[in-house]
Amino acid sequence: MPYDVVIVGAGPAGLSAAIRLKQAAAAREAEISVCVLEKGSEVGAHILSGATIDPQALDELLPDWRDDGCPLAEVPVTNNLHWVLTKKGKFNLPHLWTPPFLHNKGTYTGSLGNLCRWLAGKAEELGVEIFPGFAAAEVLFNEDGSVKGVATGDMGVARDGTHKGDYQPGLELHAKYTFFSEGCRGHLSKEMMRIFDLRADCDPQVYGLGVKELWDIDPELHQPGTVIHTQGWPLTEHGANGGGWIYHQANGQVSIGFVTWLNYTNPYVSPFQEMQKWKTHPQVAALLKGGKRVSYGARAISDGGYQSLPKLVFPGGALIGDSAGFLNVPRIKGTHTAMKSGMMAADAAVEAIVSQRQHDELTGYTAAYDQSWVKKELSIVRNVVPLVKKFGDFLGSGLAGITMWAEYLGLKMPFTLHHHPDHETLWRKDLVRKIDYPKPDGVLTFDRLSSVFLSNTNHEEDQPVHLTLKDPSVPVEYDLPMYDEPAQRYCPAGVYEIVGEDTGDPKFVINAQNCVHCKTCDIKDPTQNINWVVPEGGGGPNYPNM
Repeated sequence: MPYDVVIVGAGPAGLSAAIRLKQAAAAREAEISVCVLEKGSEVGAHILSGATIDPQALDELLPDWRDDGCPLAEVPVTNNLHWVLTKKGKFNLPHLWTPPFLHNKGTYTGSLGNLCRWLAGKAEELGVEIFPGFAAAEVLFNEDGSVKGVATGDMGVARDGTHKGDYQPGLELHAKYTFFSEGCRGHLSKEMMRIFDLRADCDPQVYGLGVKELWDIDPELHQPGTVIHTQGWPLTEHGANGGGWIYHQANGQVSIGFVTWLNYTNPYVSPFQEMQKWKTHPQVAALLKGGKRVSYGARAISDGGYQSLPKLVFPGGALIGDSAGFLNVPRIKGTHTAMKSGMMAADAAVEAIVSQRQHDELTGYTAAYDQSWVKKELSIVRNVVPLVKKFGDFLGSGLAGITMWAEYLGLKMPFTLHHHPDHETLWRKDLVRKIDYPKPDGVLTFDRLSSVFLSNTNHEEDQPVHLTLKDPSVPVEYDLPMYDEPAQRYCPAGVYEIVGEDTGDPKFVINAQNCVHCKTCDIKDPTQNINWVVPEGGGGPNYPNM
């Protein structure tokens, strides 16, 4: 199936690119065919974010969105708070201590999944073809080594590799340019970085794991438009970093969640259980009292920012959105920068296609980024994450605040601090204290399996396991004695477990059907032995409004 542009992933970056391609082509009185592949069962099924969104890119893309039925317009942010938590108390960080760009003025809070569904409708109105339930499984190349397109995965393949009765081979989609918009740690994007050495001149990417729940709460406690961010407890008990969010959204719901940066050192840390423990803080527990948890999900996020951005282009394609890593960590926002990246790549592709070029490098995208507000925004905050990691949550945050103020006022810092890979940070289990997390009460705190149930996760069980091991012996022979096999704890869906250890015959079990596609295992595994690849199209979580 030939197209001018194929886009892998119907997230905010991919859909913004699709819309901009059609807009720019129309302005040039040209016809450009665009296809978007989405591995989820529908657009939005795999989308998860807090989310508080800066509308800057949306204003550029679709200026009338507020009056055009966009669900994001329902709840503008009206109150912004930042809590520094201790075990029992909190300190409100005054606005005067933080630069204005952290104050959330002019932002909106709501479901990023629903925003993507709305964007998909706008794209289809312009003639974009969107195929949900089709996972791009392989990159195709021309004879000269440039990207030719992608192939979707075969359907109806049994676990042993044989073809079942409903077998259907994958489709090849050829394109003049292919955009990879898979989100954080996309498996094809990872291949592009390796094949074209796109990370040669940048820092390694670093990550956090966000665990999210939606709650229906007591109407008397609901304050639409109030957004709260927290830092400090409980991660400070383990020398780890991250923080929580509480967003009062539409329909009496709050989005709550907790991000654990994946550079932590203690292999007994469980990001899922840290989130459950965070909910027991008196301030958070009081808000949720009498409420009901209605949804659950988890997703890794790219935290590296400015210095971890890879080369964005290669012959025949480009990385956009969180596949490249445009998140602004201090603002806890990446939707606007992701959307803008897709728009810049789209403009460059239209120029190339109208000029009758194909399969070359879209240098216009790189040039546009270099002159964009995206680069400026990421540059201002580039030292925040390294400072917090180096000096700890409180001193590091203070130093980070000073650098942000200086950069905001035009005093550019003469240095850029660097990142180190998350999978290299774990200490041996004999060097750390084992963490005893409280048992869930089923009212405020919960276990992983009941949580996965709320994510509506489903995979065809008789299919090849999509969580592959480069060496099947490593989990038991190396990771277990060295780190007590940390995959048992860093996975927020209970995918990995060791069984038979009490009888002296330990075995590493992968419950792939539980996978919520967060990618944490692919990131944090200390020997990089776990490689996440796409399962059969349509598998995974089915988030209704995350």
